[in-house]
Amino acid sequence: MPDVLVIGGGNAALCAAISARAAGASVMILESAPRHMRAGNSRHTRNIRVMHTTPQAPLLGQYEASEYFDDLLKVTGGRTDTGLATLVIEQSTEAFQFLRSHGVHFQRALSGTLNLSRTNAFFLGGGKALVNALYATAERMGIAIRYDAEVQSVVLRDQRIGFVEFQSEGEHKSLIPKAVVAASGGFQANLEWLGEAWGDAAANFAVRGTPYAQGKVLRNLIEQGVATVGDPTQCHAVAVDARAPQFDGGIVTRLDAIPFGIVVNVRAERFHDEGEDIWPKRYAIWGRLIAEQPGQCAWVICDKPATALFMPSCYPAIEADTLEGLAERLGLDAPALAKIVGSFNAACPKSGFDAAGLDGCATVGLSPPKSNWAAPIATPPFIAYPLRPGITFTYLGVKVDRHARVQDATDQPVDNLYAAGEIMAGSILGQGYLAGFGMAIGSVFGRIAGQEAARHART
Repeated sequence: MPDVLVIGGGNAALCAAISARAAGASVMILESAPRHMRAGNSRHTRNIRVMHTTPQAPLLGQYEASEYFDDLLKVTGGRTDTGLATLVIEQSTEAFQFLRSHGVHFQRALSGTLNLSRTNAFFLGGGKALVNALYATAERMGIAIRYDAEVQSVVLRDQRIGFVEFQSEGEHKSLIPKAVVAASGGFQANLEWLGEAWGDAAANFAVRGTPYAQGKVLRNLIEQGVATVGDPTQCHAVAVDARAPQFDGGIVTRLDAIPFGIVVNVRAERFHDEGEDIWPKRYAIWGRLIAEQPGQCAWVICDKPATALFMPSCYPAIEADTLEGLAERLGLDAPALAKIVGSFNAACPKSGFDAAGLDGCATVGLSPPKSNWAAPIATPPFIAYPLRPGITFTYLGVKVDRHARVQDATDQPVDNLYAAGEIMAGSILGQGYLAGFGMAIGSVFGRIAGQEAARHART
């Protein structure tokens, strides 16, 4: 029987398991996915946001805690737990070094709309390389790992977890660990649960990550009365190519063309400022914005010169030599599309465009405005990509304190239950998203949860 049972198999779970084992506890991981699908959304991630006061390769310059926190406040609109957010920011440097010490390699940031060379460290080989390195470490440390092991219930009795029931190899099994770390993600792959929050719109959502994030552990804990945080309608949701598969399309399905074009809905109407801020602070709002449009679909429109400014899609662009021809290919009203592009072009300034940063090259007299990178869409061929909401993870989760202890309905900690990763990220992300911050939350709270669970198991 393990001292510490970790439920989940992604980055947060692995950080917890490795930390608990390093603290002297015996550890078992229950991963609901098969081995080739292990690690949840961590397989699709690319980077982690890291505070640093001096350059730390591959990170350039400085990224002080105060600037990091200000960036978080901008995207969340202040909907964050200040104490927990500060904890993540201050310990993100140690988390970065922790990952490196356990075999994760980093590379310089990619160029394009997500230029994060000063703030974010990119995983060499992407998310799969990250989790492969951590799994290799876990195996070397003697951590037991069970795949295809779906937890059915985490039974709460007398203010502590009594036992855990799960399905494995076609059998119903149970464990009585001394401590439990819940790191099993949100409920983003559970379309029925999404429908409770979003209604019929959820049917058109693409789930960018694992289909195994069904939220069973989260739902089970909520039904037993643990405290929750977060709004069930809030989530990390980006604009993905509408041709992406419903599940597990990954990061390559995301479209980063929006800052350098305009976005129109099925009525060929613009509905939001495409140049509101730099892309790392805005890309995760576009899934939600599109979800609120008729049919939960939209198109990004640009011209040929703009295509050199963003990462190419994994799907071919839809092209035409005229706007009318493009509208016909998209099934949009041709006069309406020509009118909206014409109005946009007329509102663009004559000069000032600079793709390298916020250029203040804003439209004049246009509603909604485009606050930066407003350049006319005028050079054929004209380009379009279809968009739909791509949900990455949900923000409804369990409430934790700074020791990663899950709280009950009276805000008292459950004696031996800890949480890390997406299942508790709503404690810090009330809305919006900051690129690489989810990995920072998972890594920092994974380490805390593992250390605290091991400490509890020893006492």
